[in-house]
Amino acid sequence: MAMTESSVHPALWPAPHASGAVDATVTVPGSKSVTNRALVLASLASEPGWLRRPLRSRDTLLMAEALRAMGVGIEETISSSSTASGEPGITGEAWRVIPAGLHGPATVDVGNAGTVMRFLPPVATLADGPIRFDGDPRSYERPLTGVIEGLRALGARIDDDGRGALPLTVHGGGALDGGPVAIDASSSSQFVSALLLSGPRFNQGVEVRHTGSTLPSMPHIRMTVDMLRAVGAQVDEPETGGEPNVWRVSPSALLGRDLTIEPDLSNAQPFLAAALVTGGKVTIPDWPERTTQPGDALREIFTAMGGSCELTERGLTFTGTGRIHGIDVDLGEVGELTPGIAAVAALADSPSTLSGVAHLRLHETDRLAALTKEINELGGDVTETADGLHIRPRPLHGGVFHTYDDHRMATAGAIIGLAVKGVEIENVGTTAKTLPDFPDMWTGMLGA
Repeated sequence: MAMTESSVHPALWPAPHASGAVDATVTVPGSKSVTNRALVLASLASEPGWLRRPLRSRDTLLMAEALRAMGVGIEETISSSSTASGEPGITGEAWRVIPAGLHGPATVDVGNAGTVMRFLPPVATLADGPIRFDGDPRSYERPLTGVIEGLRALGARIDDDGRGALPLTVHGGGALDGGPVAIDASSSSQFVSALLLSGPRFNQGVEVRHTGSTLPSMPHIRMTVDMLRAVGAQVDEPETGGEPNVWRVSPSALLGRDLTIEPDLSNAQPFLAAALVTGGKVTIPDWPERTTQPGDALREIFTAMGGSCELTERGLTFTGTGRIHGIDVDLGEVGELTPGIAAVAALADSPSTLSGVAHLRLHETDRLAALTKEINELGGDVTETADGLHIRPRPLHGGVFHTYDDHRMATAGAIIGLAVKGVEIENVGTTAKTLPDFPDMWTGMLGA
């Protein structure tokens, strides 16, 4: 009989408790953010390309299937098997992406993947025919207005029944005029990235002007710009002398590339946190010397919380001291790291204030409310602020840590479980969104 997700990772997964300092090398699979941007750019290129060591997870497979539905050829060479639950595993594979004429009719399942629901409607405007987008119930609640209104201003026809959200249908005309557009991307930097990624294929390119008062997750926009330039696009941006909050992409053909995907540094977070929490040592191979990934900020943040790190040709080695200090930090540019930092802060020897992350209320779940509720139900003292969390460490006890179908909530609970006996993670299988082998990797790190 085939094993199901629930039979391999029960609804309540006992989070392993560390009996001592960890000492492990953990190979983290490829970046979701890089993989999904690379899939879009390769699909819009004028020639075939390769993606090597891509992440195979729910979000990236949803992206690949969506592009296939629109006519793109994506051939997978898989060098290892999937996990016992049938979920895709970590592999050393390569994907061959063969661009083709984009066409509908087609239906795209976005799941609850922000990159899929935001990056692909602009691609769909270039298709010949209607493309319908639908997804998980939570996807209907996630902000999409910036993309919808931006595309309409650029000449696209989109039916969303006035919701400004999923489900919706993009009526592709085979091309889009493009040109200047003003959007408010305060709720997600992905609104900017979405328009920039397809911009080279618009007749006039695109000029995206952000009109909001804040712009979260700037490293992800830098990642988009760097990756566009790597495939031959011309991009003018604020950081290279351009106008503030304005990005311009010229119309051009895109090159097919042979790209090796970096390890996902945000997915390395729980393993680095394990070194900090247990006073141990964890090495992450192939940590890049230069990267636009937000997860690179962990080197500075976790060092400030009581550890030390060394970056060598082998990778990043992080060492904990057995003591965890509180931190006052603005996470506006690296909001996805908040759940793991909050988990570590709950185990610290002094209070922490995490700010700049009001937009997390609109992520896979309301992460600020979820972290507050789950840590407090284990005996913690967390309060929400206007744009973040204030965490006063208290002795914690065991209990159920709910995930709300949010992969980063699951890994946050596992971090706490290292130091607190009796923590049970509800639906640890939600980690398959970006890190399919997490439970096995976690127990392997602990030598189990």
